[in-house]
Amino acid sequence: MNRLANSTSPYLLQHANNPVNWYPWGTEALQKAKDENKLIIVSIGYSACHWCHVMEHESFEDNDVAAVMNEFFVCIKVDREERPDVDQIYMSAVQLISGRGGWPLNCICLPDQRPIYAGTYFRKNDWTSLLFNLADYYKQKPEDANEYATRLTEGIQKYESIGFVETQPDYTKADLELIVNNWKKYFDKTEGGMGTAPKFPMPNNWQFLIRYAHLMQNETITDLAKLTLLKMAYGGIYDHLGGGFARYSVDGLWHVPHFEKMLYDNGQLISLYAEAYTWQPNELYKQTVADTIDFAVRELLSPDDGFYSALDADSEGVEGKFYIFNKQEIDIVLGSEAQLFCIYYHVTDEGNWEEEQTNILFKRGSDVDLAEAIGIPVEELLESVATSRKKLLEYRSKRIRPGLDNKILASWNGLMLKGLCEAFRAFNEAEYLNIALKSAKFIVSNLVVDGRITRVYKSTEAGGDVANPLPWRGQGEAFLDDYANVVDAFIALYEVAFDEQWLEHAVELTDNAIAHYYDKASGMFYFTADDDEQLIARKTEVMDNVIPASNSVMARNLKKLGLLFDNEKYLEISAQQLRNIMPHLAKYGSAYSNWSMLLLDEVFGTNEVAIVGDDAEAFRLEMEKNYVPNKIILGGKKGSLPLLRDKFSNRTQVFICKDKTCGLPADNIPDALKQIKA
Repeated sequence: MNRLANSTSPYLLQHANNPVNWYPWGTEALQKAKDENKLIIVSIGYSACHWCHVMEHESFEDNDVAAVMNEFFVCIKVDREERPDVDQIYMSAVQLISGRGGWPLNCICLPDQRPIYAGTYFRKNDWTSLLFNLADYYKQKPEDANEYATRLTEGIQKYESIGFVETQPDYTKADLELIVNNWKKYFDKTEGGMGTAPKFPMPNNWQFLIRYAHLMQNETITDLAKLTLLKMAYGGIYDHLGGGFARYSVDGLWHVPHFEKMLYDNGQLISLYAEAYTWQPNELYKQTVADTIDFAVRELLSPDDGFYSALDADSEGVEGKFYIFNKQEIDIVLGSEAQLFCIYYHVTDEGNWEEEQTNILFKRGSDVDLAEAIGIPVEELLESVATSRKKLLEYRSKRIRPGLDNKILASWNGLMLKGLCEAFRAFNEAEYLNIALKSAKFIVSNLVVDGRITRVYKSTEAGGDVANPLPWRGQGEAFLDDYANVVDAFIALYEVAFDEQWLEHAVELTDNAIAHYYDKASGMFYFTADDDEQLIARKTEVMDNVIPASNSVMARNLKKLGLLFDNEKYLEISAQQLRNIMPHLAKYGSAYSNWSMLLLDEVFGTNEVAIVGDDAEAFRLEMEKNYVPNKIILGGKKGSLPLLRDKFSNRTQVFICKDKTCGLPADNIPDALKQIKA
């Protein structure tokens, strides 16, 4: 076994038996490269990545390929989920070189870590040829290699850099309209989502567009958002038996998934569908949330109440094998029920995708129309399909399961915790809050030490020690996304539980993030801490992707906390961040959707809803049935927040405040809502 054998990362452990002399990222490997003047191969991926497995099998398990790598290079394996800082730098390199990115990410670097070449997946012969050529290039022309590395590193350092904007602009509805109008050309008006293929759910995009549609009263965007939510939940990207979403669809119809299931997607999609239900109530949204939470609890929740990271795309070495069926299997399992089930989910003898005689379950059209076409009541149709799903799920559960990435990440647990809070907000299911509270207590007990976060936790079951969780390096310090997403989740938990301890945790973490990550000169947050390992570039993350950028999440957190605590410092940092990013928003809406939600709040204002008194919880539940996306909610039977002072009495009241001005107290929710609409 190579030097990955002692790693805590499931991805690194997958490569521990490769003939490649892999090192984890660290001093030993980096010093070896300098001492021996060897180029470095930095190979980055994650455990659920299908094409990472393919390249491993084709190249990294091959003795001849390994011999070339071992002779001419120092070979370093990186789990992008444990080291997003390293991934961020070399992903910038491949995007600058080729205009595209993805994983596996393979970068060839000088002994001082500066890249000279980067790409993604390589076929075996192409990979070997590339390595020979680069090794010879460095030997024959080291000055040229150094000159190119200098230029490329300068590009990496400037990539996603944002200038400081001093002048405060006036934010208007026209700014929002420009963002969406420029974005419209990318929308798929037939199948929902954006573009053709592949298609990613991009939950934050649709959360913004839902809010935009509501506040701007835009029917076109309303229809597009509803179409997308429907198509994603009907498509093969959604697991119709076990709940939960795959990472993306390889086609433009949401039909064929890239089968890995990631915690970060599912946490955010729970938030999206829960909010969509409050916006436009639809039983499909409610069922999607319920089934996705069931999936996460059943398959990703650790005994310690932390959530694991992912399920692999592959089982038994075959992509999607766990999830697909041939019709004969279904006929045997379901018997007389099979015909109706197969019609409902488009299962055929020939198969409904490229793998012969195999089927991915997906829906098209409405249940009412199908029931009418078959000639049975819709209730009978749905009851039959639900019974069949349970039988087929039980049958599927006996298969060899996909691999589990059992590391627990602070950032992604924050996303899941927020999803649970949003689900409780929308549906008032006590179990959702119960799971959320356990998750939050896990984070505080195991991932926060003296106000600073440890990114990765390994449970006893996964080989760690509950009493002494294994930090993944040094002090176990985390990245800005860990702070941003955990703080966001704690704010959301306060808003549904009215327990100020969660805001106290949020403030402590926020203050530490400002102390160690904020750059006053640029008005933005670095992704890495000031006392963290110094790489060839210290980056800021500003563009929203499948997960919102850590800077945009922090900006929204600071706005909320600034209002809740009347903290001008928080409000000014948030305002500066938005000023800096504002010139970029209209260029590419999808990459700035979370920033655009902050802009929505600036244009329409943030309603501060204070509910105080013995019946505060009942009033909160009634308030949450009304869609008011631009609000923060606070209160309870007691509280110390500035806005709650002197507002407690012997009756329950609602105060609507905005721009440091509060209206008269309302004794009921309808009267309070009149103040919001006014």
